[in-house]
Amino acid sequence: MPEAKFVPWIDHIEYPPDEMLRRAHEFNSEMQRRRTIRAFSPRGVSRELIEQCLLAAGSAPSGAHQQPWSFVAVSDSSVKADIRTRAEQAEREFYSGVAPREWLDALAPLGTDEHKPYLETAPWLIAVFAQLWGVGPSGEHRKHYYVQESVGIACGMLITALHHAGLATLTHTPSPMGFLAERLGRPENERAVMLVVAGYPAQEVRVPDIRRKSLGEIARFVEG
Repeated sequence: MPEAKFVPWIDHIEYPPDEMLRRAHEFNSEMQRRRTIRAFSPRGVSRELIEQCLLAAGSAPSGAHQQPWSFVAVSDSSVKADIRTRAEQAEREFYSGVAPREWLDALAPLGTDEHKPYLETAPWLIAVFAQLWGVGPSGEHRKHYYVQESVGIACGMLITALHHAGLATLTHTPSPMGFLAERLGRPENERAVMLVVAGYPAQEVRVPDIRRKSLGEIARFVEG
């Protein structure tokens, strides 16, 4: 068993309590502005910006520090068009009989359907893959732990980083998603988790008139 190695952590920055609270309020206000959109502008977004957001996502904690994620950022118009075609085929099957009525009723207030033009319009599609196992130097399989939890945290940090940078996003999970691994040439140990659509919002974009749950609805405090 390899011996654990530790080094001093010198990067922590501690703020006075009043500044901590101010920063928390400001960050909450920024995140409350975040909305999922379904109409994107074709305006370009630099690869460097996407790279920085992916690096931020890659800083997420993971089980046994195995970092069981892969991201494929796509801006090629022909690849995006093919992804849209395949995704809409899967979505047509979903909406025409695969999804139970209860699921469709839950989606109804959001106005979603099988049409996904944003998969072509948005400048970037970021496909997120979970690595079910790793591959050692001799080609042996190495089990990954807490894969779903680790990749979920990384996805949240990616969406947050993109929003913080000034972009809008949409998370798309066509079912089934196996075509993404095939189309993007991913290895057999990876499973597609979601597509994160990223770009500028279309002019005069509209979003559903919905609300977020209050603090009392999502949290409880047990204080001594």
